[in-house]
Amino acid sequence: MSITLTDRRTLLGFAAVAGVASQIALPRLAGAATVSAAAPWSSFQRIDAGDLSIEYADVGPRSGKPVILLHGWPYDIHAFAEVASLLARAGYRVIVPFLRGYGGTVFRSADTPRNAQQAALAVDVIALMDALKIPRAVIGGFDWGARTANIVAALWPDRCQAMVSVSGYLIGSQKANEAPLSPAAELAWWYQFYFATERGRLGYERNRHDFAKLIWRTASPKWNFGDATFDRSAKSLDNPDHVAITIHNYRWRLGLAEGEARFDDLERRLAQGPTIAVPTITMEGDANGAPHPDPAAYAAKFTGRYAHRLVSGGIGHDLPQEAPKDFADAVLQAAALSA
Repeated sequence: MSITLTDRRTLLGFAAVAGVASQIALPRLAGAATVSAAAPWSSFQRIDAGDLSIEYADVGPRSGKPVILLHGWPYDIHAFAEVASLLARAGYRVIVPFLRGYGGTVFRSADTPRNAQQAALAVDVIALMDALKIPRAVIGGFDWGARTANIVAALWPDRCQAMVSVSGYLIGSQKANEAPLSPAAELAWWYQFYFATERGRLGYERNRHDFAKLIWRTASPKWNFGDATFDRSAKSLDNPDHVAITIHNYRWRLGLAEGEARFDDLERRLAQGPTIAVPTITMEGDANGAPHPDPAAYAAKFTGRYAHRLVSGGIGHDLPQEAPKDFADAVLQAAALSA
């Protein structure tokens, strides 16, 4: 069962909706809705994990309960700058990695395929958790990060304490993506078709910052972000593998690029549309200009304690950066549901 909660300041009735047997005083963050826009980390950490040498932010007490936050395309870890500060103040250890192809995250071998199929990104998260000796964490994300969080929760539920997912259930398959959408829906995916061409690859290589700024504006049409905010994240797109990772991701979705055989079994399981039983809060901004499913279409995919929140006030696709307190509150509430 799910409900859309439109009040950005409260979750009245949430416990009953989520199926909590006893009355719970769900935690909320005190104070102002935002904190300083400066990044909450003064330096980044680095660790070898699986195929990657991952650069990541690590804030809050090391003894705190771990939270892993995953960004999307074409954004970066600064989407969670204020969220991380809020959660760290609440006593959580917050780990925010640059995904493969972003920031200082690099491949450990020149011979590793620059593969961005959905299973590969999820395996990166498990490898990071193993390297950091984190057995279980609350995992949250948006865009590519939400899909990756979905996959970890579905395939490795023992590693995911709870989940916060912007735009809900995003696990897909190449087979499902063969079906055509309505003309209006296809139009919203214009960049996916552009990236299917060599012209698109070259265009993104030459204009990646301008391209990203266009995506930010169309995906969050009411977010008046400044140049400093954009430029801080755009630096991450200068990663030497960024274009290859981006192009492979979108071509793989359409069956125009091969994945790796080592992920075949995972992709077969994902193609079945597995349900997610870990406690989950899904979120959506009321002004999300990016392609996204209707919450009613995916509510049944969440079989555990679950609620959906609609965040109002002109909030677009980058919900954690546009409404950080709402996202941080959701992390706290999802964690409480798993207690």
